[in-house]
Amino acid sequence: MGTKRLGRRLMERVLLAYWRRVDDFELPPSISDSSMNPSDNVQIALNLVMPLADPSAIGRARLAQELGPAMPEVFAGLSNTGIVHFGRLTVVDDNINLFTIYDGDFTNYVRDFIYNVGGAFNIILSFVKDAPPLPVEEHPDRFIEWVKAHDALQIPDDATVISDDLLKLPRRLAIVMADNNAVQYFVYRSYPGYSAAQIRHALKIGW
Repeated sequence: MGTKRLGRRLMERVLLAYWRRVDDFELPPSISDSSMNPSDNVQIALNLVMPLADPSAIGRARLAQELGPAMPEVFAGLSNTGIVHFGRLTVVDDNINLFTIYDGDFTNYVRDFIYNVGGAFNIILSFVKDAPPLPVEEHPDRFIEWVKAHDALQIPDDATVISDDLLKLPRRLAIVMADNNAVQYFVYRSYPGYSAAQIRHALKIGW
């Protein structure tokens, strides 16, 4: 790393430390409570980022081998919840990530998840660093808190929620980025205001 680049990194750290000291603020929570307006409670994003205990090629291959036979349970379980629009399980760098779009309340969703795909998720979590107590079916509250802690921070659609002073907004965003390695900038909803159940009914897909 060049001297200029090293100096810039050092100055950034000093600046961020100063901003934290003089501008203490609390970011709005990533996961909001259910709203009285039903359209606010559909197509909610969950971006679960789970660090792999063994991120090597062998470790990831072992995870794929163990998870393969459980995939029918995962697909059937997600369909049975009746509130999931889509889900994707991916490995990025040293993390295995579960990205889903669901309807309704976060806590109820995770409880449905435990009931419907708990067995498969126990397999995934056995490969995850600092996993919650297993099996998740026996420790639902601990698992819910763990998921909250590992859900990528979701920047509000209107970033000015972070600050009513636009001059402070860039530095507050910089603090947010420094404190969170995984951040969701935005989510696009292709069928705003419609739940998974309404879409499946309209398409005559059924359950």
